[in-house]
Order: sequence, then structure tokens, then C-alpha cells
Amino acid sequence: MRRYLICTFFALAACLAILPAHAQFTIDRVEAKTESINFTTADTLKQTAADMNYFSSARYRAERAAIRKERNTLEFTSGLQGTMTSYNDPWVDVSGGDNSIAVVANIFFKHIYTKNLFSVESKFEGKFGYNRMKVEMPLFDGEGNAIVDEAGNQLMDRDGVWFKNQDEFAIQVSPSWKMTKHWSYGGSFKFRSQLAKGYASRTEQKRKDMKSSFMTPGYLDLSVGVTYNCPSKKVPIKVELSPLALSATYAKNSWVRREQYDEEGNRIKKAFNYGIEDPDKSAKYEGGSSIQLDFDRTFGKGDYIRYRTTLFSFWGWITNMGLDNKVSNWDDYKLALETWDGNIKTKPRLPIHPTVRWENTIDIKATKFLTTMISFQLYYNRAQNTSIQTKTLLSVGLSYTFKNK
Repeated sequence: MRRYLICTFFALAACLAILPAHAQFTIDRVEAKTESINFTTADTLKQTAADMNYFSSARYRAERAAIRKERNTLEFTSGLQGTMTSYNDPWVDVSGGDNSIAVVANIFFKHIYTKNLFSVESKFEGKFGYNRMKVEMPLFDGEGNAIVDEAGNQLMDRDGVWFKNQDEFAIQVSPSWKMTKHWSYGGSFKFRSQLAKGYASRTEQKRKDMKSSFMTPGYLDLSVGVTYNCPSKKVPIKVELSPLALSATYAKNSWVRREQYDEEGNRIKKAFNYGIEDPDKSAKYEGGSSIQLDFDRTFGKGDYIRYRTTLFSFWGWITNMGLDNKVSNWDDYKLALETWDGNIKTKPRLPIHPTVRWENTIDIKATKFLTTMISFQLYYNRAQNTSIQTKTLLSVGLSYTFKNK
């Protein structure tokens, strides 16, 4: 019975627990008491304005680098070509031969800066080379007198002699402003000269045999006009038409420019004036017009063949109009020259003919660093020589090219 009552009690308690409960409260009016509370913070908070545009120095540097790469096109090529042959004495005694060595170094630099419609193209190209061969050289004593044998024959000696076979550098700067997609207008600055002294031949390398040096000759060309760039990638021709141009020739070395005589009045060296007729002047300026054609293209799947050519011509028609003592006919010119009194102011002169300079370079890549170079140059300047001057070079050696695009 007792156990039954306990079970009944727990069952009723469980039923009451799951049923909802309700209660009612009555709140009388309460009047709040007003009290002043003094609150002091230990630290003050500093207000800082927050900018939603977050600056990242790494992102800024990356953007500037991308802009520089987009605006600048850089190309640098350097090469070293050479040949060497060597024979020992037994080989020379049986089969003959001559020891020789030749070394040629070349540098090509090109930079194009472009910003909006403005661009400037800068070029530098240089070649320098020496070769060494054995030649028969006369023997001299300490006082410079020739050494002879008992029969009076001059004694000779075969010795290796170094001789310069390549020496030239050229600088060109051409700023321009684009007018249309393929046409632009601007100017051009070109300068050419050499570095070392040049002599008549391998066996004639004394001071009296000197024919050229730095700025003797030197050539400066300034022009303003329009430029056309062909849109075809297969025919990337650039044509510069300059209705106004200036051509200057320099011969700063007076020893080379003038005739030289010894103390007895005998001529020991003829003059190499490079078209500057007045021996008291070291420069000549002519005004006229010029044209230049440039072509630069690679061939092959791996661009292993590259052909570059530049054709430049200048005609000094402005100077030609004001030329004194001008004689157009060649026979009349020769006759007037024979009767000339020697005064430079009355010397007969032929009309100024256009000068032409044509440069060609072919680079053939065998590997990344091994290249064959073929170079051909043609130059015509009647003020220096009535015949056409040509030069050809074939070399094999090391080459390295860097491009940022």
C-alpha cells in the first residue's frame, strides 16, 4: 500500500511538470531615485580616419615595372669573332704556311621609348678588330739607319705585325611624334667616327704614314622631316624623308689633314682632307635634303637568320646653289684645275653630288651563343674619291643577345 502511494505521487508530479503554468503579478507605481555618478576612464581613445583605398608598395612597384616594360623596348648584342692559324717550323719547311690571328669585336644597342604619341629611338653600333701576320720588315740600327750586308743589300726580318682592320662606331637618336597610325614627324641625329689611329699599310705604321684618327674623319647628320613605318611584318621597312638636312664632315687632326714636309722641304706625307679643301679649316658643312631606308627582319622558325640594312643618301642642293667657281663639265673642270693659281678662294669646284652609304649585316645563329656574321658596306662620296668604296667582312664567333620583349 505504501509503495502504491509513492508511485501515485510521482505520476501526479510528472503530469504537473508537462502542463503549462500561468501566474499573474501586480506592479505598484515605483518612483526612481536620481543619483549623479562620476565616471572617469583611465585611457583616452585616439580617433583615426580610415581610408578605404588601401596602398600596397609591392603592388605599386609591380605596376611601375609593367609601365616601364610597356614603354621601353631594349635590345643589346655583343659578339667576339676570330680566326687563328699556327704552323711549326717543320711544317713550314715542307708545306709552307704563315701564322696569323684575327679578332673582331662588335656591339649593337637599340632602345625605343614610347609614351602616348611621343617616341624616341636610340642606336649605337661599334666594330673594332685587329689581325696579326708575319711580314718582311727592314732592319734598322739604333739611329734609325737601314742595316745592309757586305753587298749593300738591306737586311730584312720576318716578324708578326698587328694591324687594324675594323674600327668604326655610329650613334643615332631619332625623336618623333605620331600623326597617324603609320606616319610621324620628327628629327634625327647621326654621328660616325673611329677610335684608334689608322695607317697606310701593315709595314707602314709610322707617324708619317698616319691616314686617320678619332674625329678624322667624323661625320654628323642632322635632319627634320616625316617617317613612314610599313604595317606589314613581312616587309618591316621604315622610310625617313627629310626635306631639310645638314651634313658635316670633320678632320680635327691637322697632321693628317695637311701635307707634311721635312726640314729640307721634301714632302713626306700627302694630305688626307676628306673633302675639306681649305687646309686652315677642320670642318665642312653642307645644307640640303636626305633620305634613309631601314629594314630589320628575322627569318626561320627559330629566328636563326637576321638581316639588317640601312640605305642613307644626302644631297647638298642648298649649298650647291651658292657654290662659287662651279664648273659642271668634267673636262672643263680638269682644264680649269690645271690653270688654277693655287688660291683656295678661286679653286674650281664641281657641283655637289649626292653621297650614298649602304650598310648590310646578316647574322646566322648556329646555337644560342655561336653566330656567323656577314657584313657588307658601300660608300660613295665624290668629294673624297670619284670611285665607289666597298668593304666586306665574314666572321664566326661568340655572340650574346638580350631583349626585354
